[in-house]
Amino acid sequence: MTKSISCADAGKDCGWSATANTEDELLAKVTEHVKADHKEIELNDKNISNIKSLIKEI
Repeated sequence: MTKSISCADAGKDCGWSATANTEDELLAKVTEHVKADHKEIELNDKNISNIKSLIKEI
């Protein structure tokens, strides 16, 4: 099943979204986006856990 996430899912005013076949692929896309556009967000264990909780299966 395809997995998806968007910044809106996290309450951010950002139109970014992504889909991937696996959680690891999706998290790689999230990491790339956060480093490029949300430098204020630290990708620590707590934030990654929160991000994982927002992943939807479509």
